[in-house]
Amino acid sequence: MTLSQHVAVITSDEQALIVASDLAEDFKRDSALRDRERRLPLPELEVFSRSGLWGISVPKTYGGAGVSNVTLAKVIALIAQADASLGQIPQNHFYALEVLRVNGSPEQKKRLYAEVLAGQRFGNALAELGTKTAHDRVTSLNRDGEGYRINGRKFYSTGALYAQRIPTSVVDEHGVQQLAFVPRDSQGLTVIDDWSGFGQRTTGSGSVVFDNVYVVAEDVIPFQSAFERPTPVGPLAQILHAAIDTGIARAAYEDALHFVRTKTRPWIDSGNDNATEDPLTLKSFGHLSIRLHAAEALLERAGEFLDRAQAETNAETVAAASIAVAEARAISSEISLAAGSTLFELAGSQATLAEHGLDRHWRNARVHTLHDPVRWKYHAVGNYYLNDENPPLRGTI
Repeated sequence: MTLSQHVAVITSDEQALIVASDLAEDFKRDSALRDRERRLPLPELEVFSRSGLWGISVPKTYGGAGVSNVTLAKVIALIAQADASLGQIPQNHFYALEVLRVNGSPEQKKRLYAEVLAGQRFGNALAELGTKTAHDRVTSLNRDGEGYRINGRKFYSTGALYAQRIPTSVVDEHGVQQLAFVPRDSQGLTVIDDWSGFGQRTTGSGSVVFDNVYVVAEDVIPFQSAFERPTPVGPLAQILHAAIDTGIARAAYEDALHFVRTKTRPWIDSGNDNATEDPLTLKSFGHLSIRLHAAEALLERAGEFLDRAQAETNAETVAAASIAVAEARAISSEISLAAGSTLFELAGSQATLAEHGLDRHWRNARVHTLHDPVRWKYHAVGNYYLNDENPPLRGTI
């Protein structure tokens, strides 16, 4: 795997959105084909990396654009609208950069941020199978001279297949979780392309195996402590997921509009041959439009709350950001599924035709929204407003 060459430098929010919009037009062109053939988006990721978008959250003091979270979410939504897998691949990259921002030393920030601005992509190796809860980890980090050895196995490692570094959650000899930024070419590290989801088919969310992998001490950053005090790490992770779902919803909605305007639908029951005047169709689009616009508005609002939490981090601002993001996450999850399902209803069996590829939107939404249970978002939001209880400090809220 080669590093991207001639990486562009993005210096403002406005520039980031323009670049993302231009890339989205290109990525959309063959997105259905990549999904149908599970064609890994290696050329697209190189273009994506060279665009400079993977470095837009790097703080200005370290040479990045330091864009707002409103802009970051919009960028991810734009890319996800064009290709939902390409929208998800950088999610954990930006998550790792936020952990670095809140817990990394000045030297670690300077070095790792510089790698990102030079075009490196960070993947992830966080989740594990067979643990008592989804938050438990058993992958070990043991001291070996001046560095460490890592042993364990991860799954759902989105982006690891395409990364130059793989941020990995590990448990040290004291039972404390750390985040090791492991070089992709480390001896004993194996990335297995065994992801077989029926949606998000090209995210590269397979397994990663660590067989006595050596990592230098300078590449290990505190992780558990990011959730032992109020930090924006959790809501940052979640707003990116909300952006992905919002992008999927927008894609399904736009494809539904195009289909109804241009395709023949002989099964309309209203007696009106014009599909755009069918009362049931109009009702469907009215329902979708309102919820989609609400999701997009709540996503922007969540970004504003998260910006405040990053600027002034305390229990109150982090809780408010977590709740605002949970609201966006809940509605984006629902509208992405609803938009994909409605597209099925309007297009009928034509939605599954390979030439259209319209079924991918529902499949992508169904797979991605399983990332963490949306029902707990409602619980946290209700508890916050009714009982003045702040949500727990974790990566899923």
